[in-house]
Amino acid sequence: MSIITGRGDSGDTDLLFGKRIAKTSLRIDALGNVDELNAALGLARAASHDAVRIALIDRLQSLLVGLMGQLACLPEDEARYFEKKYTALTPTDLDWIVTEAHQYEAKGIKFTGWARPGAEGSFARAGLDYSRAVARRAERSVLALHQSGEPIPEVIRLFFNRVSDLLWILARVAGD
Repeated sequence: MSIITGRGDSGDTDLLFGKRIAKTSLRIDALGNVDELNAALGLARAASHDAVRIALIDRLQSLLVGLMGQLACLPEDEARYFEKKYTALTPTDLDWIVTEAHQYEAKGIKFTGWARPGAEGSFARAGLDYSRAVARRAERSVLALHQSGEPIPEVIRLFFNRVSDLLWILARVAGD
């Protein structure tokens, strides 16, 4: 089966459980921003030489995959999503992000060039800064979707704020 189906030529795309939605919808915008965050993290991960940081980014990417599944599910299909035991973001995931941020903060944060990503000459750190900026955009698009009347679980709304803070800290910590 080819990935090229032509089904999206009309400007619609598939969500979970066979639902179709306009590619210009707020939900698809949010999904696209989360997808871009995952790709940006992939760049930071590929540029890193620190095994612990690579593992942390890998876990963040794994969380994003589950989160995209949740966003690709309309509210009326949420029970079905959980019935199928698909991955979902949890408060424990948020706690892990905060714990990681505090642990990295305790190592000391370097502010040199923080407003100019890449000033330190590190592709990995610049990738983390880029990922942080994309995380903030994803946060805005998820909040816009929620404020439009489509309920988004609080854990998802909080995730991007927490992860962008963590990415800011990671880009400031010495290494790579």
